Amino acid sequence: MHRIALGLEYLGADFNGFQRQKSTDNTVQTQLEKALSNMAGEPVTTVCAGRTDAGVHATDQVLHFDTLAVRPMVAWVRGVNAQLPDELRVHWAKEVGSDFHARFSAGGRTYRYVAQHGGVKPAVLAKQISHFIYDLDVDAMAMASKCLLGKHDFSSFQASRCQARNPVRTISKLNWYRQGDLWVMEIKADAFLYNMVRNIVGTLVEVGRGVQSIEWMADVLEAKNRCLAGTKAPPYGLYLVDVEYDERFALPKRDTGPAFLALSADNRV
Repeated sequence: MHRIALGLEYLGADFNGFQRQKSTDNTVQTQLEKALSNMAGEPVTTVCAGRTDAGVHATDQVLHFDTLAVRPMVAWVRGVNAQLPDELRVHWAKEVGSDFHARFSAGGRTYRYVAQHGGVKPAVLAKQISHFIYDLDVDAMAMASKCLLGKHDFSSFQASRCQARNPVRTISKLNWYRQGDLWVMEIKADAFLYNMVRNIVGTLVEVGRGVQSIEWMADVLEAKNRCLAGTKAPPYGLYLVDVEYDERFALPKRDTGPAFLALSADNRV
C-alpha cells in the first residue's frame, strides 16, 4: 500500500463545499476522488487537512490517500488534472510514509480573507472576494482583532453545527494588509472551529462600521456566546492558503495565495 500526499488548489464558488455529500456530486472531494480512482484503477478515498464550506477557496489544500496502484508522481498531477474541471487543480504529488496524515499531522493552518468595502461590487472578482457596502474603518478592525491572539475559548465564533468537542484554539498570527482598495486579514491557528474565520470577520465588520467599539470585540470573546457576535461574513473572500507540517515530511511549498495578491510589510495595516 502506498500513501500519496497531494497539494490542491480550487475556486470554491461553484462547488458545494469540499466534503463528499450524498445529495450532490458537485463537491471538491467527489470530483477529485473520481479522477484519482480512474487513474488508480481502484476506488480512492481522500483525507484533507481542513474541510472548506461552499464558496470557500483554497490555494494550498493538502490531502492524502492510500492506493495499491504504482504510478509516477507526474501521473497523479497531470493525469488527474486532465480529468478535473478548470476550477480544481492538483499542483504536486509526493509519496509519504504511513506516519503522515493530512489532518492530524498538520501543525497549523493559515487563512486569508480578502474583501472590498464601499462603492460598487466588482464584476471580475465577484466570486473571488467579498464586498461590503459600508465604508469600514479597517484600522479599527485591526486593533479590535488583537484580543484574539493567543489561546482562548472561541465559542462566540463557533457555528451551531460545529462538532468540535473543545472550542479552545490558539491563534498564533493575525495580520492585516491593504492592496489598493482591497483589505486582507491573514490568520493562523493550530486549528479552526466550523465557520470561525467568517464569524470573526462578520463581528469585526460591526466595529468597522462604527456600530460597536474596539473594546466590544474582547467582550464578545469573553462572553463565549455566539448570539452576541456579528453575522457570518460571505464565503467568497475566504482562502485556505497554507498548511504547516514537520520538515521531516519534506512536502513541496507554494507561494501563499491567492495569486492576484502581492502583500508585503509595506502595505501592512
